[in-house]
Amino acid sequence: MPRAKAEARTVFVCQTCGSRSRKWTGQCPDCGEWNTLVEEPEAAAPAAGDDARYGGLAGPAEVRRYSEIDVENAARVPSGFGEFDRVLGGGIVPGSMVLVGGEPGIGKSTLLLQVAARIAAAAGPVLYASGEESEQQVKERGQRLDVGDADLYLLAETCLERLLEAVDRVRPRLLVVDSIQTIYSLNLASAPGSVGQVREAATHLLFGAKRRNLPTILVGHVTKDGSLAGPKVLEHVVDTVLYFEGERHHSHRVVRAVKNRFGAVSELGVFEMTGAGLVAVSNPSRLFLSDRAAGVPGSAVLCSLEGTRPILVEVQALVSTGAYGTARRMASGIDHNRLSLLLAVLEKRAGLGLAGEDVFVNVAGGLAIDEPAADLGVVAAV
Repeated sequence: MPRAKAEARTVFVCQTCGSRSRKWTGQCPDCGEWNTLVEEPEAAAPAAGDDARYGGLAGPAEVRRYSEIDVENAARVPSGFGEFDRVLGGGIVPGSMVLVGGEPGIGKSTLLLQVAARIAAAAGPVLYASGEESEQQVKERGQRLDVGDADLYLLAETCLERLLEAVDRVRPRLLVVDSIQTIYSLNLASAPGSVGQVREAATHLLFGAKRRNLPTILVGHVTKDGSLAGPKVLEHVVDTVLYFEGERHHSHRVVRAVKNRFGAVSELGVFEMTGAGLVAVSNPSRLFLSDRAAGVPGSAVLCSLEGTRPILVEVQALVSTGAYGTARRMASGIDHNRLSLLLAVLEKRAGLGLAGEDVFVNVAGGLAIDEPAADLGVVAAV
């Protein structure tokens, strides 16, 4: 009598924290999020030797005295953009892993293709792996950006194992993966972009970066609320997390560091989007104040400290009589709750009757500021 085929086992994985459970529950028992458990096939145990072949740390770890460790060979790699190097803390650290997140169409791929081309021209071969575009599409974008015939290699691949094999063949000075959510491993049966696949790909790429001393830049998708998609473990394993921000109706873009093991957190880099790609802006204050009309009511200029650099920005405020009975409070570029607190202080302490007034506050240029010192500029604009 033929043996019955073994039933494939499944597991429920939280899409927020990566927690695994044998049965479905409405709320994740670890992170407390609701409706985040998704059923996935249980991963089979990897075959022996897979870790060594696909980026695992080769050989046993060696214990070394702190004073004997040489850091002279760990010189940072300039990206070719002074603003990008500023955010990273002075350049790309060899063996580090950088995660760049941002909304679709904001310019992440454009920025990293320009960085890859400049490093390839100055330092040696660079491998740009795209899981979202074909090689022809990437080259067409590179031609629009006037990317020269540098030592730049393109790879349209989503399989993790084949990607790591290409890294071994090319031996690049920099690896760019666009994006981590499109990479899948043959060791897992789940779909690309799932928690297990993102964790597997990030872990192997991290081990490969440390073993080869290869700086790696990953592109990450964001959710509707602006946070990075995928498990939180992705942000934990990387060395640096950057957010690429901006508004499509404005020409400038902002790169902000929210995690950096090799530099200051909350450092800011400003770029301007042109027909030839992104151009670094060395004086952001001039850019943000270039269209300001002097002597207009409801406008104030404040100085905001972004990382280690003070930047002058314009705050615009409009106060009008409420027409629907309930006053409206709208804020762009500053926290809405912070605006409500400042308006309450103005009404209680300064005697301004704002209870029935609609108040709209905007930071010109689309820059988001959260420094407490900006409160005075907001109050002055109102």
